[in-house]
Amino acid sequence: MAKKTEEKEFNYTESVTRLETIVEKIESGEMNIDELAEQVAVASQLIKSCKEKLFSTNETVEKMLKDLEK
Repeated sequence: MAKKTEEKEFNYTESVTRLETIVEKIESGEMNIDELAEQVAVASQLIKSCKEKLFSTNETVEKMLKDLEK
């Protein structure tokens, strides 16, 4: 039976660290095809989460900079 994708939320740094680990395992050939499919799904979610955090942070910084100009 396939493992379910983890639901735990990671902060940006943890997400990047997990992505790096997944990439290292893929590049080393340490994963079988089932594990590879699962880890690609996890990586996809981590990338989505990182992108959302980056966009959110960018918007927050831009708002702060505009407020400072007033």
